[in-house]
Amino acid sequence: MPVVAASARVPTRARPFAKTQVPTPPWLRLILGRDLAPTRAEFDAALAALNEGDPAMDALVGWMIAHGPREARALFEQALARGVDAVPDCPQPLRDFFATVDREPHWLDRELLAEGVGFIHGVGQTAMVVMRDLALMGGYLLSGFNQSLVMTGALSQGTSQRVAETGKWWMDCTEPGGLERFGPGFRSTLHVRLVHALVRRNLAARPEWEHAVWGLPLNQIDMAATYLGFSVVMLGALRKLGIQATPRESRGVMMLWSHACWLMGVDERWLCFSEVEGVVALNTALMTQSRPDQTSRDLGHALSLEPLERTYAGLEAMPRLHELRRRLAYHQHLSMSRYFLTREQMGQLGLPETVTAWYPWLTLLPRAMSYTGQRLLPPLRRRMQARGRAAQRQAMDEVFGKRAQGIIQPDEQHPAHFSQQRGA
Repeated sequence: MPVVAASARVPTRARPFAKTQVPTPPWLRLILGRDLAPTRAEFDAALAALNEGDPAMDALVGWMIAHGPREARALFEQALARGVDAVPDCPQPLRDFFATVDREPHWLDRELLAEGVGFIHGVGQTAMVVMRDLALMGGYLLSGFNQSLVMTGALSQGTSQRVAETGKWWMDCTEPGGLERFGPGFRSTLHVRLVHALVRRNLAARPEWEHAVWGLPLNQIDMAATYLGFSVVMLGALRKLGIQATPRESRGVMMLWSHACWLMGVDERWLCFSEVEGVVALNTALMTQSRPDQTSRDLGHALSLEPLERTYAGLEAMPRLHELRRRLAYHQHLSMSRYFLTREQMGQLGLPETVTAWYPWLTLLPRAMSYTGQRLLPPLRRRMQARGRAAQRQAMDEVFGKRAQGIIQPDEQHPAHFSQQRGA
């Protein structure tokens, strides 16, 4: 049975509709072609989605627990790696689930998606910095979303490991062909989707989970908002850093993350295929979030310390220099967050409020000139994409250090472990 909230009433974390009706500046209305504020129907739909999970995966998890978690998990992994036809006497629930993701959605444009992948490669580590220092760090200001993170051990189980695992999933999705049926991004996304469903089932059954306040754990709106961070937030932040996507590249990025979002279990009605749609949808999602609280401070502070745990190849034999490099990264990331966030928001995240945006301002002009110059000619653009991807891989090596590079594998204490599920 799909996981649903214990109460269908509107979670109190959401703002009243009247407070969402902030006047739209004329220049923004001209760009959007409408008001930024949601209509009554749009906001009501978003409120309802706070109590909606992932019906297809939630149902599959219910079957897996009833069938026998160990055997069912093995069948799932086999179907994921080789297809349902490779599973002898494949159970119907497994066939039904994979039928939903094996089909290619009618809206998918793989050429456009490849354009988005190429753009992401071309911007190199800047894309990853934006995701970490704005999308992830700024996302902690949304305390309603934080509850699931805190209750799954985001603080106690190591911020560095969680950031690394998220980065590995991002890298898998942005590989050429990564989201094709047997690509690394497809497999990683379905793995994470299963983990999300297990977490949702576990947390929703806990007495300390306040449905009336937070809605359903990992609900449709929270999932959609997360992936708008990978697309809309990233594109807007890159512009502020001097990197301008073309209209086609913008649509490509939106197509890429819409496909990943859909594979992750978000309903098609929440997908956005243009930045304009994404900006409006993200604003609506933000209106369902609660104000920063102690979880914002705890998660933000923990993330700020992550660079101090990195490993820089070639510097390990020189401890003082290695520590200096870590400290530099720590201050660079704080500076980048300050570039996008207000002094008040820095304080709400448990970050030093005296930080200045020295690093992005220092690198803005060189970055903009280098990127614009290299993309003018196809050979230069291809070289820029290759070098950018190599820089992204190096960044992943630094975050993982000597740990094996992979995505989340819940241990027996994690809410996503089958032993933690009721009825297992």
